[in-house]
Amino acid sequence: MVDLGAVQDARNRIMGHIVPTPFVRSSTLSEICGGPVGLKLEHLQTTGSFKIRGATNAILKLTEAEQARGVIAVSTGNHGRALAYAARAVGSRATICMSRLVPDNKVSEIRRLGADVRIVGKSQDEAQEEVDRLVQKEGLVLLPPFDHPHIIAGQGTIGLEIVEAMPHVETVVVPVSGGGLAAGLAAAVKSMRPQAKVIGVSMERGAAMKASLDAGKPVLVEEKPTLADALGGGIGLDNELTFTMCRDLLDDFVLLNEDEIAAGVRHAYLKEREIIEGSGAVGIAALLARKIAAVSGPIAVVVSGCNIDMDLHRRIICEMSNPLGREI
Repeated sequence: MVDLGAVQDARNRIMGHIVPTPFVRSSTLSEICGGPVGLKLEHLQTTGSFKIRGATNAILKLTEAEQARGVIAVSTGNHGRALAYAARAVGSRATICMSRLVPDNKVSEIRRLGADVRIVGKSQDEAQEEVDRLVQKEGLVLLPPFDHPHIIAGQGTIGLEIVEAMPHVETVVVPVSGGGLAAGLAAAVKSMRPQAKVIGVSMERGAAMKASLDAGKPVLVEEKPTLADALGGGIGLDNELTFTMCRDLLDDFVLLNEDEIAAGVRHAYLKEREIIEGSGAVGIAALLARKIAAVSGPIAVVVSGCNIDMDLHRRIICEMSNPLGREI
C-alpha cells in the first residue's frame, strides 16, 4: 500500500515541475447539492491532466542509467502525454503504446512531444502486449499508467491539496480507470481526514475497476467507445496495488451512462466556463445525476483532464445525437 509518507515525499519531489492547480467553489453545484462543492481543476495542469504528477514522480525516481535506457508505457492518451513530457524534460525518451480507440488528438500531441508512438490492437490490453515485448527486446523501463507505487504517490498529491484547501471536506468524488488517481488520493485524504468518504466514478461502458471489485478480483472487460475514453482499458489481471487499494479505500462506486457524461461536459462549459473531456466531467455528472448519496458536509470533485477533441466537444455542447459519430 502507498501511504501518506510516500505521497508527501512525492510532493516534495515534483514541486517546481507541476502546476499547483486551483480549487474553486462551484455556486451552481453547491446550490444543486445544498452545500459547498469545490472543484479541483486538474485539467489546468501541465499536459492537460493530473497524469503529469505521477509521471514526473516516477521519472525523477529513476537513476540516470535508467533514464538513459528510455521509458515505455501503455496509455489511453493522458498518461502517454504526461510521460512523454516528463521524459523529454530529463533528456530521456518515451515509447507509448496505444490501441486504435485512443482519439487522434491525443495521439498527435504525444507524437509532438517526441515520443515513439505504437498503435496496436483494439484495446489497452492488446497494446500492453507490445509494451511487454519491447521491454524484453530493447530493455526499456516500464512506467505503467496506474499500477506503480511512484505513479500512485504522485497522483495522491492531489489529495493533499484538496484537504488543505477544504479542511472539513466530507466527500471527495474522483474519476476511476485503472485506479492510480483514486488509490493515491484516497490514501492521502483518509490519512489526513479519516471520516471523509471517497467515491469513485466511471462510465457504464467498460468500467474495469468496478467490474473487478464486483468480482472480488481483477477481471477482463471489453473496451468500448465512450465519451469518457480516458477511463477505458483494463486494470491488469496481475494488478499488484490499485485493485487492493481501491477495494479497501473507496466508500462507493458510481457508474454513468453516456447521456449523463455529456451533461457533465455541458455543465462544465455552460455553467463553470471550463472545457473538459468526458473522463474529467464524470464527477460533475454524478452530482447532476443525483447519484452521490446525500452528504452532510462539503464535497470536493476532481476535474481530471481537458484533452478532448474540440469537434467532439462542439457536438456535445450542441446536444447532437451520438456525438461520437459511431456506435455506442
